[in-house]
Parts: sequence; C-alpha cells; structure tokens
Amino acid sequence: MAISTTPLIHLSSVTKEYPLGNTTVHALRGVDLTVSKGDFMSIVGPSGSGKTTLLNIIGCIDQATSGSVVIDGQEITTMNDKQITDLRLYKIGFIFQTFNLIPVLNVIENVEFPLLLMKTFSKTEVRSRAERLIEAVGLSEHSQHRPAELSGGQRQRVAIARALVTQPAIILADEPTANLDSETGNQILELMRDLNQKEHTTFIFSTHDHNVLAYAKKIVKIKDGLITE
Repeated sequence: MAISTTPLIHLSSVTKEYPLGNTTVHALRGVDLTVSKGDFMSIVGPSGSGKTTLLNIIGCIDQATSGSVVIDGQEITTMNDKQITDLRLYKIGFIFQTFNLIPVLNVIENVEFPLLLMKTFSKTEVRSRAERLIEAVGLSEHSQHRPAELSGGQRQRVAIARALVTQPAIILADEPTANLDSETGNQILELMRDLNQKEHTTFIFSTHDHNVLAYAKKIVKIKDGLITE
C-alpha cells in the first residue's frame, strides 16, 4: 500500500504580530514549515525567537496574522470556532510549559478530562486509559492528589499523561522536560519515542534541552521569527 506523501502540517508564509503599546512585535516573520506524519521534531532557538508562538499557531491556540496553516488537509485559518475546537480536541495534544492543570481536579480526573469532553468512551474505558498513562509516567501513587499537592516535575508528568490520553495524531510540547530531573526526563522521552515508533504519533517539541535534541529525528532552528535551518 502506498504511503501518503501529503504533509500532516504545512505552514506557508506565516506571520504573527502582537500590538505592544505604540509598537508592534513581529513574533513570526514569514515561516514556512512542513511536518510529515510520524516526525519527531525539535524546534530550537533563543528565548523570544518565536518557538512558543509557532507551537501555539500549530496547536490552534493562537491565530496567524497572515499566511496559510494546513493541518491534516484542513486550512485552519478559514475554520470557525467549533471546527477549531474539535480539531484541537481530536487531533492535537498540547503539553504546556505552565502545565495548565485544573486545580480542583485530582491527578486522574485531570488526565480523564479530555476523554470526557470527547464523549465517545465508556466510563470504564476512560478510567482504564487514564490509569495506564498515569502508571506510564510514574504517578500511580499520586492519582488522588490535586495539583497543589504535587511538585513541579510531578505536575509536568500529569500534563504529559493528559496530552497522550486521547491518542492524538499530533503532540506539541513546549519545553516538556524543563521541570524534570534527567532520569525522569529520559523516561518521558523514551515513552514518547515508543509512541512515535509504534503509533506513528507526530511529536513537535520546543526545547533548550540537549537531551531532547539527541532524541529528535529532525531539528528546526528559529531566530527572530524566521526559520534559519
């Protein structure tokens, strides 16, 4: 059977501008980027280079000022809010640098939350999936704890489990190992690489961590809002 050569993600001449007082910040200045299904890609660059902005646009969290953004054959710049919400829920998992956990929910409830929004799984399947991922990130003993009762590294692992639980086609990770010790970081990277190889899940990281770069199949360099290499 022939493998599709259609890119999973394709950005063309993407710009992003933010008003800041009387000036305009040019976060992205005309980015072209192609990502294929099954890529394991790191985006690297100095602080303020546009890494997080680029991930936010791919993840449908932010909108490009101009240019074309196509994800899985869909031009997202022409989609309405409902279509974008569904795309984000069913196709994309996002690991935020600030975790974005729900404070009133415990660990297992935070991980279950995206599955409940999907409304396609039984309660038994939702709980089973969440428990598998919590065990995979080493937090089974903390499943009833709320985020405030966890360390930064533990919260990061909850965020990773939540991003993986829906088995999305694309995982976007903003500094996924920033709050983890090296041993735990390596365990998480091994888990992600395993998913990448077995499920062909596409991973895009923004990172300063040389360990993450060592795992990457592709490295994209960005500086001053432009991809340089």
